[in-house]
Amino acid sequence: MSDDQQKKNTRHKEVMQKQKAKVDANIAAADTERGVAVLLTGNGKGKSSSAFGMVIRALGYGHKVGVVQFIKGAQLSGEELYIRNQCPQVTLYQMGTGFTWDTQDRTGDIAAAEKTWAEARKMLTDPGYDLVVLDELTYMLAYKYLDEQMVLDAIAQRPMEQSVVVTGRGGGSALQAVMDTVSEVKDIKHAFKAGIKARKGVDY
Repeated sequence: MSDDQQKKNTRHKEVMQKQKAKVDANIAAADTERGVAVLLTGNGKGKSSSAFGMVIRALGYGHKVGVVQFIKGAQLSGEELYIRNQCPQVTLYQMGTGFTWDTQDRTGDIAAAEKTWAEARKMLTDPGYDLVVLDELTYMLAYKYLDEQMVLDAIAQRPMEQSVVVTGRGGGSALQAVMDTVSEVKDIKHAFKAGIKARKGVDY
């Protein structure tokens, strides 16, 4: 090994040692044990996909999982097929009306949202659920189909050990404030804008 390579290796080790010390210190400082509230927002692709990744992660530990999908449900999706066929232990409820721009029926959408929220509320008050996913919930707040404070209170007052994941564009500053983790998916480039059709198994 040349002197230059040896110096690079030594320097790398020093940097990694400092990094490990920092990571270890942060882990030691995080001493609160409770469920977390995660918001996956932004105009990019992958928010619901990330949430379903957490569903699989939770199932790996034998956790009880509930999934409520607002907006989606009119069109069959791969995640619905998989959960219904391979994960019967997951409670799945879908609003089933499709996108709001398809229904064009505000009164009907509000009624469907309230009915769907009632199912979500049951999960958010049940300590038996380790993880609850509220997919596309942010749209219900943006369109004022659901009372924002009611939703925020339910998330904040859920059982201490329960984690909740909310997905969808926007959601507002009040929702962000009540969540523990907020991640924004940025849209840099999307195949659909280039005229490429949505792909089964990738987009739905």
